[in-house]
Formats: sequence, C-alpha cells, structure tokens
Amino acid sequence: MRWIWIDRFTEFVSGSHGTAIKNVTLAEEQLAAHLPGYPVMPPSLVIEGMAQTAGILVGEARGFKENVILAKIRAAQFTDYAVPGDQLRYEARIESIDERAAATAGEVFLNDRSIGNVNLMFSHVNQSAVASGLPAHNFVFTDQFMRLFEAIQRADDSGSTKP
Repeated sequence: MRWIWIDRFTEFVSGSHGTAIKNVTLAEEQLAAHLPGYPVMPPSLVIEGMAQTAGILVGEARGFKENVILAKIRAAQFTDYAVPGDQLRYEARIESIDERAAATAGEVFLNDRSIGNVNLMFSHVNQSAVASGLPAHNFVFTDQFMRLFEAIQRADDSGSTKP
C-alpha cells in the first residue's frame, strides 16, 4: 500500500511551481498512533507531503520519463503542528533541474498561515539505467499519483482555476 499525503492540487505551472492541499482528519490512523492522546500530523509526514507535491512537479517537468526519488532533505523546519480539522497547503517551486537531479524549495501553510519550509533534492533514475535492485517499471508515478496530476489537467482544460 502506498500512502498519498496530498489530497489535490490547486495550482500547477509546468516546470515552475505547484500548490497542493492536505486536509488533516482524525480518521487517519497515524494521527492517533504518533502521540497517543494528542493527535498531530507528524512532521515527517508533512515533509513527505511536500516531497510528493514537489516530486510530481519535477516528474512532470521531465515528462514522467524516469523515477524521481527523494535524495536529500536540504532543510526542514516547522513552527507549529497540524491537528484534525486543519488544512495544510504545500507550495513547491523548482529551483534547478537537469537530467540527473532537481532541487526544490517549498513553504508549508497551516490554515493559510506559514508554519515552515522544506527544501529537497531529487535524483532521476532513468528507466534504461535502473539502479541495482530497483524495479524496471516506473514505481514512483503510480496510478494514484497520476490521478492527482490528471485532476489538475482536467481543471485546466475546462477553464476552471480549481480542480
């Protein structure tokens, strides 16, 4: 099972930047299990939400031709926690990208208030040069991820600003 830590994209500019949201609910097991009696969204999952947002942005910029793998968390800092009922917004932008890697910078908002930054590095694993032990198929951009991306494309095609 692969968990998706974003609910939908609200903005997507190819090769530049994207914005995704995550609604935090008590129905998610990890909130109760992380700190029993004090349900909060673990910072590691907030980082993963940004990685998914930025990773789709990077993957699309290169035509989803290769796996985009999180290589390094360059920086991550937060000033608050998300709890059930909150909405997280991930704003990611590409700082640099080439055939081997990409660097992204992102800001995390909690109910429209900035609570942190997450800057990431991604490595590109080309399908013809798959690293030892990795599957030959594109294991990053699964059907689940592509549905998130296709929702923003449908919204753009209809002239709507929100998917």
